[in-house]
Amino acid sequence: MAHKKGQGSTQNGRDSNPQFRGVKLYGGESTKAGSIIVRQCGTRWKPGYLVKLCSDHTLMALAVGTVRFRGRFVDVIPADPNTPRLAIDRV
Repeated sequence: MAHKKGQGSTQNGRDSNPQFRGVKLYGGESTKAGSIIVRQCGTRWKPGYLVKLCSDHTLMALAVGTVRFRGRFVDVIPADPNTPRLAIDRV
């Protein structure tokens, strides 16, 4: 029985898929309901007004509007000021 594997590079050849993290929509850009604003590892950015924190810490817009960064918080300023928040939370 051989104590070494033959043919050389059997321990190579594995690579992980990219995660494509980062800020997808910057401050001042318009957004639609359900669009991703930030993909992140942990909560570097926190959800603000009309922004939802998903289970993988992704920030998602809950309404049509404009993205605003306020310190560590990310807000969506709604295009229609009469948008009810409770109807949007079901996205």
